[in-house]
Amino acid sequence: MKRRNFIKTTATGTLAFMFPFSPSAFASDKKLRVAQVGLGSMGLNDLKDIASHPSVEIVALCDVDASKLNTVKASYPNAKTFADYREMFTSIGGEIDAVVVSTPDHAHAPVALKAMEMNKNVYCQKPLTHYIAESRKMDALAQQKKLVTQMGIQVHSFYDYKLATILIQEGIIGKVKKVIAWSPKVWGYDGPEPEGSDPVPEGLDWNLWLGTAKERPYKEGFYHPGNWRKCIDYGCGTLGDMGVHIFDTPYNALKLSVPLTVKNSCRAPNDFGHPEKNHVTYVFPQTPYTAKTLEWVWFDGKGAPEPEKDLLLPDGQKLPDQGAMFIGENGKRLLLPHFMELPRLIVNNKYEAINIKKYDPKGKAGKPVTSYDIEGEKHYHEFVDACLGKAECSAPFSYAAKLTEVILLGVVAARFPGQTLNWDGKNARFKEEEANKFLSGEYRNF
Repeated sequence: MKRRNFIKTTATGTLAFMFPFSPSAFASDKKLRVAQVGLGSMGLNDLKDIASHPSVEIVALCDVDASKLNTVKASYPNAKTFADYREMFTSIGGEIDAVVVSTPDHAHAPVALKAMEMNKNVYCQKPLTHYIAESRKMDALAQQKKLVTQMGIQVHSFYDYKLATILIQEGIIGKVKKVIAWSPKVWGYDGPEPEGSDPVPEGLDWNLWLGTAKERPYKEGFYHPGNWRKCIDYGCGTLGDMGVHIFDTPYNALKLSVPLTVKNSCRAPNDFGHPEKNHVTYVFPQTPYTAKTLEWVWFDGKGAPEPEKDLLLPDGQKLPDQGAMFIGENGKRLLLPHFMELPRLIVNNKYEAINIKKYDPKGKAGKPVTSYDIEGEKHYHEFVDACLGKAECSAPFSYAAKLTEVILLGVVAARFPGQTLNWDGKNARFKEEEANKFLSGEYRNF
């Protein structure tokens, strides 16, 4: 099939679009008509939580796998079903107010951009995009059209993460000089590219699943369902999966932008799978909450994190399976487990009680909650309420695009193991010209 260059620039310029959407156009009793694209495991969670809002009406369901569509359709009998999101927009675009994008990473931008071009508000799963250029383009388009947007980082709205943000910004450990974050998940693949092909499962439209990604044969055990995160063409590895969640609170709390440099110490690239282990180091410029520069270290893969003195806990306790450690200039530390555990203050290698009322006297973090069923809906309901003109989103694309850019810089750095890459955030380019070809990708006509 023919291929064409989809993004030649980062699209930071503006485009002229007609008829921007206005949330105030909604009457107070109006239902928000939502279309869901992608009904895999996370897609089902997204659908359940978005539909739990009393002002939501699910009007369309879209998935390339007929078996998933048929299963979900029973719960939403009035929703129209589609295999191709383009057909959905052409057929009933006028009946849709907002779109939830829960596809594999490589389809996030194609679906979301199409929706936004048609003035639809968009809730898009993390990471926002597969390529940095896509993130910048989605941010620019959302702002140009004044659309309501939210990235699916649900824990962003959880109590423990809100509390950690307040504690850091209120100076509980002073200026932060370093952050270490980790996840032992292995969403990488160090083996060879699979050979041959297998029959495509009945009901799966393989061409639509590939979408804009390059054509390749279906192979059982790879790609669909559920294994696409490991592959460079479709996912962003562990960094793109868990990194977005775990980076989110430190990134937000410290008011970071984009880094000055990035280096990934990992195995040599194989052009098919992401590394099974990554050790990424970022250096960020100063903010009001950091030292002159901030060092950010990320570990993933089996056995992560690697031993560091800054990660030693009092009384020889084990680190939480996943999490982040803030290290202050004064030696104080704040441990933030992932997730649904309160942050812990460490002073002179001893835990100290945190007087929450001292740092959050007005209760901005909300009430302590340890139920995912309760906390999980907050982020979705915030999006719905924002679409109805009753709230503002806490993770709009203006925020999500920058956070995703940071994540994807580490993914690109895996192409150049052990090499420090210098990032020009203003112009969205590396000083190292050979790295710039990985900022965008070719879109296949399908």
